[in-house]
Amino acid sequence: MLDLSFKTPLQTILCLGAHPDDIEIGCGATLLTLMRKYENLSVKWIVFSAHGQRAIEARQSAELFLAKVDRRDVEMKEFKDGFFPYDGKEIKLYFEELKSQISPDIIFTHYRDDLHQDHRLVSELTWNTFRNHLVLEYEIPKYDGDMGSPNVFFHVNREQGDQKIELLMTAFASQRSKHWFTEDLFRSMLRIRGMESNSPSTLAEAFYCRKLYLQ
Repeated sequence: MLDLSFKTPLQTILCLGAHPDDIEIGCGATLLTLMRKYENLSVKWIVFSAHGQRAIEARQSAELFLAKVDRRDVEMKEFKDGFFPYDGKEIKLYFEELKSQISPDIIFTHYRDDLHQDHRLVSELTWNTFRNHLVLEYEIPKYDGDMGSPNVFFHVNREQGDQKIELLMTAFASQRSKHWFTEDLFRSMLRIRGMESNSPSTLAEAFYCRKLYLQ
């Protein structure tokens, strides 16, 4: 397995999530690890469909995950949940605005082949908008059963894995009644991807990378 470590300090990260908790589930432990490793990070965090109590929880969660980041910008949009493909023009216009605001070192976004239509559109527009950036697509477990074979793994230690799960369960109280929103599910995802990538800690988060430029 090839280890491509970052040779220069990361400066800017862009996190894109269709719904509250998507970013945290998909790459929360990775973000916690990067924030500990690199000082002076700048993080732009965008949730595209956040309304009412869910918006309050999403903002609280972002602040918890980004507590060690001084330069952070958390934005909650109010596009209609489940209707992203039908509201595509407005979302596309927002991405065009975003392109003029930020040029990140890494973008975390949804998996292109995710079976949730909102997730797919965010991923599609990420690639339409940011053509010369490192894009890592994260995965979200769901009823649809669309878990695939990711090709990029980020090893995380147990501290970051436990912290991710603790923050998720703390911030998203409205989700704890759902039988899929459980500590053992989130831990299982970390463990499976850790096994696949031979992680020293046994834990990892996994991503899909469509294009990678080596220098």
